[in-house]
Amino acid sequence: QVQLVESGGGLVRPGGSLNLSCTASGSIFSVHVMDWSRQTPGNERELVASINTGSSPVYADSVKGRFIVSRDNAKNTLYLQMNSLRPEDTAVYYCNAVIQARSWDSWRTYWGQGTQVTVSS
Repeated sequence: QVQLVESGGGLVRPGGSLNLSCTASGSIFSVHVMDWSRQTPGNERELVASINTGSSPVYADSVKGRFIVSRDNAKNTLYLQMNSLRPEDTAVYYCNAVIQARSWDSWRTYWGQGTQVTVSS
């Protein structure tokens, strides 16, 4: 059983910073791409940043230059450093990862439960 658990959300003032993390645990043979996405009420989930080992990270235009995605493969952990936060960054942030649980398994996408980020003065 694979689980993704996010942490680090909260309330921050405009211009401030927050760091999110997401750790995958359970039966894990290999982790492929890991993403951060976000969603606000009534809107579709938006991809924020994506990272895969050996490839350059990919960012949504709205966060380029402000957010930095990284991962620690030894810890199966994904990070998102969010700087110069704006009120429009307010959302529930989700991590997802494409994981192969055992060597003979197919790749599957797993989702975390989400963490709320609120940017407000």
